[in-house]
Amino acid sequence: MKVICERQALLAAVNNVASVVPKRTPQAALSCLKLTATKSAGISELLISGTDGDTSLQISIAQVDVASPGTTVISADKFCQIVQAVDKEPTLTIETDNELCLIRGTTSRFKIFTHPADQFPAIPEFQAAAASARSVFAHTAGAFLALVNRTVFATARETSRYAINGVLLKRDGKKLEMVATDGRRLALARATLKIGADKSDSAPASCIIPTKALNLFKSVASNPDDAIRVAITDNRIFFAFEDVVDAKKSGGDESRPRAVLTSTLVEGAFPPYEDVIPKDHDKRVVVTREELATAVREASILTNEESRGVRMAFASKAKTLKLTSRAPEMGESEIDVHLSSYEGEDLEISFNPQFIADALKTIDDAEVQIELKASNKPGLMRCGNDFLYVVMPVNLPV
Repeated sequence: MKVICERQALLAAVNNVASVVPKRTPQAALSCLKLTATKSAGISELLISGTDGDTSLQISIAQVDVASPGTTVISADKFCQIVQAVDKEPTLTIETDNELCLIRGTTSRFKIFTHPADQFPAIPEFQAAAASARSVFAHTAGAFLALVNRTVFATARETSRYAINGVLLKRDGKKLEMVATDGRRLALARATLKIGADKSDSAPASCIIPTKALNLFKSVASNPDDAIRVAITDNRIFFAFEDVVDAKKSGGDESRPRAVLTSTLVEGAFPPYEDVIPKDHDKRVVVTREELATAVREASILTNEESRGVRMAFASKAKTLKLTSRAPEMGESEIDVHLSSYEGEDLEISFNPQFIADALKTIDDAEVQIELKASNKPGLMRCGNDFLYVVMPVNLPV
């Protein structure tokens, strides 16, 4: 194998794919990247693959000149370090020689021992999976990324309830819904498919996507206008990224995607989240998103692990919100916020400020609606019909 690559394109691809590779693993091949160089009809391509056994990522680079097609498997860690270090090189030449991989720039030369290519785990192909998947649909990367951003932050970090270590994806025709919860908060986002969808008349499908896979999706979805094709099988989900959005396509194009992200699904049953969404709130607030975000950020300064909460006092007549926080041996804060509107009686309730800030970061609208019932009942934040967020209150000392 011998290829000449643009270093910047190679670096971007390698950094993304290497993020899949586990830091420690008893299987040497899992600590590696697989490089496959091909040339067909005068078109050169370098495919970089990485996997941890559950999650896989493949990215194709077109900014290459393949002098000799072939495959090599090399250490992900060392290859990343080399490509990052030679930052003055416009191109890099990668060439294999028996059990060595030679990496050359104009002034630098490296030799890395390779691993047997047949020991690298097989990565499922998107086209084969799509042919037998129980649900296949297309969407824009930016629109799907908005769903991910509005939910993935609310997943559980460490818990024995594996089902909430991921995000529930539900597809019914052209309607998409994603839900995440960690037991103390719940985020739900909705969208409508706009590109088109395969198997649009098929039965509704749902699955739980691991948090790691969705965080990888965020790094790969660099162009919001890219099209993605999604295939859901019985135990896996596939995301195929296309460079060009064609509104007439339904996801059936046979050309090779520029990137394919694959992940096994989380096993188990997702909690009945509809049951925890409040439906009897009698207090409704409309507030400027940026003003509330600033106030929450300021109030959180004087909190600590023991008093991790901000008290929010809503005044109906004055249409104001007063945020207060207090940390022993540190001090206290008091921030006033004007409310665009407030319906209901006065109320004091306390929340973890980070939980509120996390949700506000995902909202683009100028204003946000908050619904409340009582100081010991969960609060509900809305943004149109496409996003809602339920958060439990916290108890603070008087």
